[in-house]
Amino acid sequence: MDHTGSLLEPAPAGTGNGDATLFAPLTIRGVRFRNRIAVSPMCQYSAEDGFAGDWHLVHLGSRAVGGAALVIAEATAVEARGRISPGDLGLWKDDHIAPLARIARFVRQNGAVPGIQLAHAGRKASTAVPREGGAPLTAEAGGWPTVAPSPIPFRDGDPIPEELGRAAIRGIVEAFAAAAARALRAGFQVVEIHSAHGYLLHQFLSPLSNHRTDEYGGSFDNRVRLALEVAAAVRGGWPDSLPLFLRVSAQDWAEGGWRLEDSVELARRLKPLGVDLVDASSGGLVPHAKIALGPGYQIPFAETIRRGANVLTGAVGMITEAAQADTVIRQGQADIVLLARAFLRDPYWPLNAARRLGADADVPVQYRRAF
Repeated sequence: MDHTGSLLEPAPAGTGNGDATLFAPLTIRGVRFRNRIAVSPMCQYSAEDGFAGDWHLVHLGSRAVGGAALVIAEATAVEARGRISPGDLGLWKDDHIAPLARIARFVRQNGAVPGIQLAHAGRKASTAVPREGGAPLTAEAGGWPTVAPSPIPFRDGDPIPEELGRAAIRGIVEAFAAAAARALRAGFQVVEIHSAHGYLLHQFLSPLSNHRTDEYGGSFDNRVRLALEVAAAVRGGWPDSLPLFLRVSAQDWAEGGWRLEDSVELARRLKPLGVDLVDASSGGLVPHAKIALGPGYQIPFAETIRRGANVLTGAVGMITEAAQADTVIRQGQADIVLLARAFLRDPYWPLNAARRLGADADVPVQYRRAF
């Protein structure tokens, strides 16, 4: 049964949100979100061998206590070689499930929906954590060989990645599906496929990084093939009652790269495969991108994809103020807003936003004396 359009609130994408506000609930498939505020996946670079620890529990759990509707765990590698750094979370083995289950359980107990972003870094893997410079790791420093659609490094002077063969591509599709199955066992209710920010799936999408001449390169149809295969494989094992998201870089901000109109067409193709929401970010593919930064600079991408593909979208990027976020929902520009740095500065951003907007919020009983 196809539930890709089974929305109780708001009106179908493309028709505007009507009376929906930042604190209106949203139901996607069988999951109810108490408002439209999500914690965007943010790498903490604090895992060991892919394992979540106390830091992740407190980081993600405090945002659930703080009133977010959806708390998405950071980019979580589906293969060990798919980690950005040695500090990344992982779900490439069953042993990773238990500590993540503790987090998902706590998030859910505090009224939020636990989500997790599944990722493969491709050519941007095997780097030091950002606080240690983020440079490619040598083998002596614990680095590993990287893979990509084509043997093109992210930066001149970076190690040249190995071009993936067909069997290896099939293995990556299977790794995403297996990681989603582990996410389900851990108790997550939303999976987001990471196809943005210059990581592996995005590398296949963009003609700047994909110079293949087989069925995974060249034409648009070929370059989107892997993202569609991953979405179909994940959806195939993900319960019909649970939402599936996909994050896309709406454009590369570089000449000859992936474009907004490409993202609209990709979203059109993802929807019948069971992708319920497209999370619209941008950039990350090439170091020379010229990004026009500014408050809410990516909101128009979410709106264009929402209306052009008639699919739910999430807006992310320099959304910091309550009124700003509320306007996104009221005007039908997106169906949720995802906050990152704003949540690092204030784990209780939704509770404070509700007070500013005169809206009701789920304040934990332990904290009501302050609200």
